[in-house]
Amino acid sequence: MTVNESFIIGFDPGRDKCGLAVMDTNGHLYYHQVHITFSIISVIQELLDQFKFTLMVMGNQTTSQYWQQRLRTELSQLPPIVLVDEQFTTLAARDRYWQMYPPKHWGRLIPAGLRLIPRPIDDIAAIIIIERYLADYQ
Repeated sequence: MTVNESFIIGFDPGRDKCGLAVMDTNGHLYYHQVHITFSIISVIQELLDQFKFTLMVMGNQTTSQYWQQRLRTELSQLPPIVLVDEQFTTLAARDRYWQMYPPKHWGRLIPAGLRLIPRPIDDIAAIIIIERYLADYQ
């Protein structure tokens, strides 16, 4: 991490759980996690304190209007929020999950489309939201 590094937080909002990811503008991943919604404000505040991100990119579909207003109300130091098209991010996140965590042993024999992902992938969707922003705006 260099002094001039600029961080972006990706937010995949949802009703029950939300995905968060932090990347720098060069595409290096520093954090990704899925959180239940009632803890998300405090988690974002902790990430803001730790990374001093300069931009939040958020998926533009599920509950995004609600979360924009709530975040702006509850987080005084929140940087600008940019909405990013999140269409098909869940499908892309499924594929990315298996790239990040390749199946082991017998799991390699199961076709990718039939494999069950053992955890929520909203954080990986948040990574893809950041990547879409970087591809479109950089």
